[in-house]
Formats: sequence, structure tokens, C-alpha cells
Amino acid sequence: MNNALQTKQLNTPITAGNLDAYLQAANSLPVLSQEEEYELARRYRRERDLDAARKLVLHNLRFVNKIAKGYMGYGLPLADLIQEGNIGLMKAVKRFDPEVGVRLVSFAVHWIRAEIHEYILRNWRIVKVATTKAQRKLFFNLRGAKKRLGWLNQAEVQAVADDLGVKPEEVMEMESRLAQRDAGFDAPVNDDEDQAYTAPVAYLTHADEEDPSVLLEESDWEAHHHERLQQALETLDTRSRDIVERRWLNEQKDTLHTLAREYGVSAERIRQVEKNALKKLRNAMAAAA
Repeated sequence: MNNALQTKQLNTPITAGNLDAYLQAANSLPVLSQEEEYELARRYRRERDLDAARKLVLHNLRFVNKIAKGYMGYGLPLADLIQEGNIGLMKAVKRFDPEVGVRLVSFAVHWIRAEIHEYILRNWRIVKVATTKAQRKLFFNLRGAKKRLGWLNQAEVQAVADDLGVKPEEVMEMESRLAQRDAGFDAPVNDDEDQAYTAPVAYLTHADEEDPSVLLEESDWEAHHHERLQQALETLDTRSRDIVERRWLNEQKDTLHTLAREYGVSAERIRQVEKNALKKLRNAMAAAA
């Protein structure tokens, strides 16, 4: 199959009838060497050479196909998953900086997965209830928990709720909706390279820490945690708060003896105030959770 024919096939919208032909054409395109990839990316970044960008996309489609297969457990068409992943690949090519020193596929995998996640959330039946970031995280993570544990008991429900920052009632509601349509989540994995990408659990329940959606969720959680800490600090008296901040929160930590000299008390007294203040902080943060 020559390059002209491959390009024509790959520019054709993917349907059930021509999916096999598309996969064959995408997989027949050779993987770019690091030098070729660098030169193409450099041309696009500096000159906005669209032909260079097109080649970067075409020669990396095989990786989108493999990643998309990992989400087939949601009962959505593979052709649609691939097309959404291709959008992520194109976004990655647009943002890719060859001077950083990483390969395009390493950079693009996170954008590919993010686009596929968004497609699943828009189209899978139960996701209409996943309207907040916490519920979205619950949707993806609870599927993995159910597969490992089956129906959750009360302690497991509470543990999941605490871990994801949602109410236990939301966990039980999501679990009930998952049970109504829980397509096969795991697929047999063997030594064949393609088969290794057919289990969505590999992508959704063990999301990569650099995934943009995961980073956003973690950022939101850190902001929530910081807000609770600030509220808890306001429950302390002025001296206790000052000691805690200078001993634990400031970039430059003060010693017990430094604080003791300033307050005109013993280092042991400072330690006691610190201990009582930290206990009060923990209780206040637990009550606000």
C-alpha cells in the first residue's frame, strides 16, 4: 500500500464498515525516528508547516488506536473512541515542543486519554449524574473498586467517600447506577501487544499522574484541603496559631528554643502549646470534612 493510498484511507471518516481498513492503514505507516520527529516538529513550531504537522499526526495514529482499545469496556464504538483520541493527538501536536527532549507519543498520550475521557462522560448513560469534578472522579474510580470488591459494604462506601471527597449517599447512588449497566471491564491480557491495551482498568482506575484531568482534580482537592486548614487555623488563639505556622507552615521553620526566647517561656511549654494546637487543628479539620 503506497503512501497516497494510505493518506486517502486515513482521511476517510471512520465507520464500522471501514474500521479494519483504517486500522490496517494506520498501522502500516512507519514509526518516525527521533530525528525525523524532531525535524517535523521543529518545522511546524517555527514555520507553521501544516504538512509537517499532518505527518506527525499520521505516523502516530497507531498509538491512538492502541489507547482507544483500552476503553472498549464502556460499550461505546471503537471508531468513535479512536476519532476522539485523534483529536487529542492533534491538540498535542499543536502544543508539542521538540526542544524539551521527549518523544511526541510520551507527551501526547495524556491529551489522547483526556479527549477519550470527555467523550465517555458525554455519551455513557450514567454520566448524566456526574456533573461535578468529584462525581466525575467517582464515576471513573468506582468502576475499578466494584470490579475488585463487588458490592461495597458500609465501611467501604465511607472509605471511598472520604478518599474522593464526596458524600456516602453519592457513592451508593453511583454504585446503583453502575450496576444497571456494567459492561465487561476487564479483558484477558496475554503477551500479544495489542491485547495488552484492551482492559480499560489499566487507564481509568490507575490514571497516570500527569493526565490533565487528574492534575485538575488533584489541584481542586488541594485547594479544598487548604481552605479547610485556613478555617481550622482561625479557631486557634493568636499565640497557638503563630507557633503552628512558624513551626510547620512557613518555608523557614523556627525551633522550639527560638520561639521560647521570643515568648519568654521554656521550650517544653512551647512544645505543649504546639501539641495542643495540632490536636485542635486535626479535630477542626475532621469536623469540616
